[in-house]
Amino acid sequence: MISTAVLGLGLLAHTIAIAVRWHMATHPPLSSLYESMILFAWLIVVVYSVVEVIHQLSLMRPFVVLVAILVLIYSYRLNSSIRPLMPALQSHWLGIHVVTNLLGYAFFVVSFIFDIGYLVIRRGRASGSSDLVLKLDASSYRIISLGIFFLALGIITGSVWAEQAWGSYWSWDPKETWALVTCLIYAVYLHLRVMPGWRGRRRAWLAVAGFLSVIFTYIGVSLLPGLH
Repeated sequence: MISTAVLGLGLLAHTIAIAVRWHMATHPPLSSLYESMILFAWLIVVVYSVVEVIHQLSLMRPFVVLVAILVLIYSYRLNSSIRPLMPALQSHWLGIHVVTNLLGYAFFVVSFIFDIGYLVIRRGRASGSSDLVLKLDASSYRIISLGIFFLALGIITGSVWAEQAWGSYWSWDPKETWALVTCLIYAVYLHLRVMPGWRGRRRAWLAVAGFLSVIFTYIGVSLLPGLH
């Protein structure tokens, strides 16, 4: 399909751009919000591509690509200058911590798109849509399970790194605090999903609320003073 070829070429170009940035900076491009958002947009497409192959849900592809493009557009408003790593960032934990967090966020982006699709299609009650609705629901649940795993791993690795850098595993920094809040929201989602009263639209809206927390944790909190 033409759309598959275009997606593949776009992903290849994006990969080359990240590699060039890495070469120019002489360190992994993960030290600023600009660099992390460039990687974040790439991870969104990579995560979705894997999910699409496994779950056969190409219907959501245009929306995922749109979100990735919006992330890139926002990133161009940020400071893109290459700066040397601060001493605290000169650690192997940088790549592990940032990538695991961004992977968690990327899974949550894809699940958010699936949940919105679920709500729209279910509300429209289109003929023959019941199978698609069930597929979106089941896929979203699995994706969120992976997202919470990577986000929890990101919080753990960040705590270990913080102890080495600042002498404390937890400092109630806004970023780490809201990452924990986001993790707890999705943990509640996983728990409530098995309860009959929280299936269907209620479950989907709870996942949407979790995604709003992701946005605040990743972008909103970055504008507040803190260790991050």
